[in-house]
Amino acid sequence: MLHVLLHMARHDQPFTSEQISKMLNTNPVVVRRTMAGLREAGYVRSEKGHGGGWTIVCDLKKITLLDVHKAVGGPQVFAIGNESDNPECAVERVVNAALDDVLRQAESLIIEKLGAIALADLAHDFDALCSTGGWGIGGPHTK
Repeated sequence: MLHVLLHMARHDQPFTSEQISKMLNTNPVVVRRTMAGLREAGYVRSEKGHGGGWTIVCDLKKITLLDVHKAVGGPQVFAIGNESDNPECAVERVVNAALDDVLRQAESLIIEKLGAIALADLAHDFDALCSTGGWGIGGPHTK
């Protein structure tokens, strides 16, 4: 969704769920579900009808990657973990304890880093890349 939000920030037009689904190579229904979380967080809005679609309504300086992660329903950073919370096998207990510690530390670091990067930082980097690449905003490599 970061991809979509940055495109929205650089184009003064709404994007339909169908357009976004093509950007993300997914189904428009998935887009609508995901965008609903961003709408509830106040980052985007949607308008129905001809000429309608999704638009970004947030200040890019105030929204971090962590905020977006939370808005799209990601309470956990990792989808991996222990298969059994209370294993009978002593080896599995030791392995689980080690993995739990590693995953907690890694998740803490990732959350810290995601919370330190604003969408405005990405937009700035995107603009710089486009200008040094000679593409310009809205050029062929920015679609």
